[in-house]
Amino acid sequence: MEKIECQIIVNNPNGLHARPAAIFVQIANKFDSSIQLGKGEIVDGRSIIAILSLGVNKGMSVKLIVEGIDARQAFEELKRFLENSND
Repeated sequence: MEKIECQIIVNNPNGLHARPAAIFVQIANKFDSSIQLGKGEIVDGRSIIAILSLGVNKGMSVKLIVEGIDARQAFEELKRFLENSND
Protein backbone atom coordinates (compact mmCIF):
# COMPACT_ATOMS: atom_id res chain seq x y z
CA MET A 1 0.00 0.00 0.00
CA GLU A 2 1.47 3.33 -1.08
CA LYS A 3 1.80 6.29 1.31
CA ILE A 4 2.58 9.80 0.07
CA GLU A 5 3.33 12.80 2.30
CA CYS A 6 4.14 16.27 1.00
CA GLN A 7 4.08 19.90 2.13
CA ILE A 8 1.97 22.01 -0.26
CA ILE A 9 1.45 25.78 -0.44
CA VAL A 10 -2.27 26.64 -0.72
CA ASN A 11 -2.72 29.13 -3.57
CA ASN A 12 -6.51 29.46 -3.54
CA PRO A 13 -7.38 33.13 -2.82
CA ASN A 14 -9.83 31.96 -0.13
CA GLY A 15 -7.47 29.42 1.40
CA LEU A 16 -9.43 26.38 2.57
CA HIS A 17 -12.54 28.13 3.78
CA ALA A 18 -16.17 27.11 3.11
CA ARG A 19 -16.42 26.56 -0.65
CA PRO A 20 -12.84 25.39 -1.32
CA ALA A 21 -12.98 23.08 1.72
CA ALA A 22 -16.21 21.56 0.40
CA ILE A 23 -14.61 20.98 -3.01
CA PHE A 24 -11.55 19.39 -1.34
CA VAL A 25 -13.85 16.98 0.54
CA GLN A 26 -15.74 16.14 -2.68
CA ILE A 27 -12.46 15.28 -4.40
CA ALA A 28 -11.25 13.26 -1.39
CA ASN A 29 -14.46 11.24 -1.32
CA LYS A 30 -13.87 9.99 -4.89
CA PHE A 31 -10.99 7.83 -3.67
CA ASP A 32 -10.62 4.77 -1.45
CA SER A 33 -7.35 5.92 0.10
CA SER A 34 -7.04 7.47 3.55
CA ILE A 35 -6.62 11.25 3.18
CA GLN A 36 -5.33 13.54 5.91
CA LEU A 37 -4.43 17.21 5.97
CA GLY A 38 -2.30 18.97 8.51
CA LYS A 39 -1.17 22.38 9.67
CA GLY A 40 0.20 21.66 13.12
CA GLU A 41 -2.47 19.04 13.84
CA ILE A 42 -3.44 16.32 11.35
CA VAL A 43 -7.15 16.01 10.47
CA ASP A 44 -9.38 13.78 8.35
CA GLY A 45 -9.40 15.04 4.74
CA ARG A 46 -13.00 13.88 4.32
CA SER A 47 -14.36 16.09 7.13
CA ILE A 48 -15.25 19.65 6.16
CA ILE A 49 -15.50 20.65 9.83
CA ALA A 50 -12.01 19.29 10.53
CA ILE A 51 -10.56 21.07 7.49
CA LEU A 52 -12.23 24.36 8.42
CA SER A 53 -10.82 24.01 11.96
CA LEU A 54 -7.28 24.27 10.54
CA GLY A 55 -7.90 27.87 9.43
CA VAL A 56 -5.83 27.59 6.25
CA ASN A 57 -5.35 30.85 4.34
CA LYS A 58 -3.76 31.56 0.95
CA GLY A 59 0.00 31.12 1.07
CA MET A 60 0.01 28.75 4.04
CA SER A 61 1.75 25.40 3.91
CA VAL A 62 -0.20 22.23 4.66
CA LYS A 63 0.87 18.60 4.82
CA LEU A 64 -1.11 16.29 2.56
CA ILE A 65 -0.95 12.60 3.58
CA VAL A 66 -2.53 10.00 1.32
CA GLU A 67 -2.32 6.26 1.88
CA GLY A 68 -4.04 3.45 0.01
CA ILE A 69 -4.56 1.62 -3.24
CA ASP A 70 -5.29 4.75 -5.29
CA ALA A 71 -2.96 7.04 -3.32
CA ARG A 72 -0.99 8.36 -6.31
CA GLN A 73 -4.09 9.42 -8.25
CA ALA A 74 -5.74 10.93 -5.14
CA PHE A 75 -2.56 12.78 -4.19
CA GLU A 76 -2.08 14.27 -7.66
CA GLU A 77 -5.67 15.50 -7.91
CA LEU A 78 -5.74 16.99 -4.39
CA LYS A 79 -2.30 18.58 -4.83
CA ARG A 80 -3.42 20.17 -8.10
CA PHE A 81 -6.52 21.56 -6.38
CA LEU A 82 -4.54 23.01 -3.44
CA GLU A 83 -1.92 24.59 -5.70
CA ASN A 84 -4.40 26.01 -8.19
CA SER A 85 -5.12 29.72 -7.73
CA ASN A 86 -8.75 29.30 -8.82
CA ASP A 87 -11.47 27.69 -6.72
